[in-house]
Amino acid sequence: MSPKKTPRDITAGDRIVEMARRQRAQREKGYRAQALKLYPNICARCGREFSGENLRELTVHHKDHNHDNNPTDGSNWELLCLYCHDNEHARYQIADDCNAVTPGEESQPLFTHTPFALLRTLLKREP
Repeated sequence: MSPKKTPRDITAGDRIVEMARRQRAQREKGYRAQALKLYPNICARCGREFSGENLRELTVHHKDHNHDNNPTDGSNWELLCLYCHDNEHARYQIADDCNAVTPGEESQPLFTHTPFALLRTLLKREP
């Protein structure tokens, strides 16, 4: 177990981290409270209902993944339970990892087959 820090042990970095955490908590309180007023207390993905003590498990998801984009009409938010929220972010992480190019490699298209390549000519053809 690590010893508690005394006021003399707190570094400038610790103060910056603490300030950033406080600012984030304040920002989250603002848009979370707004989102809870705008939307029903239901996960937008799985449909689970929340009330009382389990309301803390309902999170605000930013559709564009920009936590600073908080329009007052809530158009960038959706309420998701913890599990659906984690799943949503994991899907984007997996997609980013699949599209990542290793340094020194050339970017290759993931898919070479184009199933609708001839669709335009088929639709133009006279019966």
